[in-house]
Amino acid sequence: MSKPDSKNQGVKPTVLVLAASRSGADDPVARLKKTSHKCLAPIDGVVMLERVVQALVDADRFGRIYISIENEALLRSVPALENWLDAGVITFTPSLGNLADSVLASIKAMETPYPLVITTGDNALHTPELLQDFADQFAECPADAVAGFTRAETVIEDYPEVGLAYHKLKDGGYSSCNLYAFHNENALRAVKIFESGGQFGKKQMRILKSFGVMPFILYKWRLATLDQLITRIARNLGISAQIIMLPYSYGPIDVDNVQFFEISERTLKARRENQH
Repeated sequence: MSKPDSKNQGVKPTVLVLAASRSGADDPVARLKKTSHKCLAPIDGVVMLERVVQALVDADRFGRIYISIENEALLRSVPALENWLDAGVITFTPSLGNLADSVLASIKAMETPYPLVITTGDNALHTPELLQDFADQFAECPADAVAGFTRAETVIEDYPEVGLAYHKLKDGGYSSCNLYAFHNENALRAVKIFESGGQFGKKQMRILKSFGVMPFILYKWRLATLDQLITRIARNLGISAQIIMLPYSYGPIDVDNVQFFEISERTLKARRENQH
C-alpha cells in the first residue's frame, strides 16, 4: 500500500452526509413522527439529521459538510440546519435516483473532495468521540478507501436486543458503522458499495452482484476473515482498502426501523440525563 496522498496531510476531510429518503413519508419512522423524511424526524427532541451534523461539528476534525437530499427547502425547514447553511458550515447537494449516483454527483460538485468521509443522516447515536477516532485513524491509514466496523460482541454487550444483521465471517461477526472514507479519486471504484443500496448482511445476493463470485463464496461460507474479504474485494475493484475497527457498541446502530428508533431514543435520553 502507498501512503496517503501527501497533499492531504493535515487537511480536514470533507464530509458527505447521505440524507435522501428511499420511502419518503411512507418510511416507518417518518410515519411514526409524521415527517416527510426519516432523517428529519425528531428523536429525543432533536431532529435526527441535526444530531448527525452537530456531532460532526463538535468532533472538530472535518471541513465542509455536504448534505445530499432531494431539495434545499428540506434543510431550511429545520432552524439549526438553515443556520448552518447560511453560515457555510453545511452545503446542499441534490440527491439522485440511487446512492451511488448521489455520491458521484456530490463529489463532482465539491471544491475539494479529498480526503472525503461519507456517512448517513440516520446515525443518531454517533458521538464526537467516535467520529474523532475514525478521522484520526483514517488520516494515518495508507489505503485508498477505508470503512468503519464494530465487532458483534461489542454491540451485544450493551445492546443484546438490537438484532443487527451481522457479517458473520471466519473470525467472528461484524457490523458496519455507516462510515466510509476515500483518500483519492482511485477510491471512487468503491462506490459500487452504494450501487445496490448496501445492507449486505440482510441481502447477501447483493455481494454477488456488486463484487463477484469469489467474494460471495468467501462471505457465504465464512471462508475468510473480515480483513481477507475486504482485501479480496478491493483487489477486484483495483484499489487498496482497509478496515477501521471502532470499539463503540452504539456505532452500527442507525435508525433503520421503529425498533432501532426506540433503542436509539432510549440511549439518547440516558446520555442526556447523565449529563445533568
